[in-house]
Amino acid sequence: MRRVLVANRGEIALRAVQVCRQLGLESVAVYSSADANSSHRWAADHAICIGPPQPKSSYLNAGALVETAVAMKCDAIYPGYGFLAENHVFAERSKQADLTFIGPDSECIARMGDKVTARRTAAALGIPVVPGSEQGFRSAEAAKSASAGIGFPLLLKASGGGGGRGMRVVDHPDDFVAQFEQASAEALAAFSNAEVYLERFFRQVRHIEIQVFGDTHGNYVHLGERDCSVQRRHQKLVEEAPSPALDSETRRQMAEAAVALIAALKYVNAGTVEFIYDPSSGKFFFIEMNTRIQVEHPVTEMVTGTDLVLEQFRVAAGERLSFGSTFSKGRSAIEFRINAEDATRDFQPSPGTLKRWRPPNGRDIRVDSHAYENYAVPPYYDSMLAKLVVSGSDRASCVETAKSALARFQVSGLTTTVGFHEQLLQRPEFAHAEVHTRWIEENFQMAAD
Repeated sequence: MRRVLVANRGEIALRAVQVCRQLGLESVAVYSSADANSSHRWAADHAICIGPPQPKSSYLNAGALVETAVAMKCDAIYPGYGFLAENHVFAERSKQADLTFIGPDSECIARMGDKVTARRTAAALGIPVVPGSEQGFRSAEAAKSASAGIGFPLLLKASGGGGGRGMRVVDHPDDFVAQFEQASAEALAAFSNAEVYLERFFRQVRHIEIQVFGDTHGNYVHLGERDCSVQRRHQKLVEEAPSPALDSETRRQMAEAAVALIAALKYVNAGTVEFIYDPSSGKFFFIEMNTRIQVEHPVTEMVTGTDLVLEQFRVAAGERLSFGSTFSKGRSAIEFRINAEDATRDFQPSPGTLKRWRPPNGRDIRVDSHAYENYAVPPYYDSMLAKLVVSGSDRASCVETAKSALARFQVSGLTTTVGFHEQLLQRPEFAHAEVHTRWIEENFQMAAD
């Protein structure tokens, strides 16, 4: 690889440009007209406007991205996370254009991107899966018939996507048809696939994901788990490693299941295998696989001392993994997503201009961000401004470092979730790690400043 098109925006695009510089590669940034002042554009060696603000006409325009890469004489494409990162058609089109796709191959993306197929694949390997339907549905009536064999409450999930879109909890059969139609419509709008499948819904579980990596030489490893249980409407807010909920045996079994899955797939590059864990029974269940780097990957980097984005580039170039699964995981790390949202108004987006932006720094503190003072935050994209990641010898020290870092995080001009995280850290449930995936919605009341 010599020249890489970075097919994304924001923090992850900036990170990819920095890795290109580390490896001596040229970088080509793409940006929409709304991102003309984005820092990833300035940081790259070359930058091309890819289209208007709307994602479907810019960052989701696979044809334009591939054509731009070819026109700019690139030989690789880096998708990052979000947008087209898990789009198997984009990966295949990149390959057909003789571009190295810095991620898994299109077959793996397609197989794991279809949540029903992913469940079947895991189940065939003896990995426990959440009880649910054996197929997806586009008809509410057909899906309702299948629901009788699963029981309520049910979780409706888009077959072709994730990130909380196309998901609905159904508590009673009388609500099923209306909720199904809403989930299906949302799935169609988000993923161009209206199919929805059914899972049994567990009210108080933890969300655990295993970071995995494979290369073209038959090496398949895990880098431990991340606990992503602090969520709101299936959107992650805080992630940490190691999980404070797992015992050593469950942690081992979960990691071995994840590695067995990627070995069976002959999976190449970074990914995560996602589970829910029921503390009351001690059981875990596979829910899906994300065939990309995750937003929260810095948590694992802080615990293991690796650079996962750089490793994505190395592996895509045909090199062997530079690590195994023998890390000394004696440290802890927690990531807090700093979003342009107003938590006192049901996390309403808060675009605008950053009048002041002074992130904290210091030992055991890392801030990944594309934001800067006087940056105009556009309303068209994800609201994340930064990832504040803290590390320490144990979870308690991480929490203390986080309190200090958040108190020193200076931002004005728009509302962010800094205050939300400060209040979260004061809650005894968080301090004692007694949370679950619906804890924010059911128990956390945000107080206005």
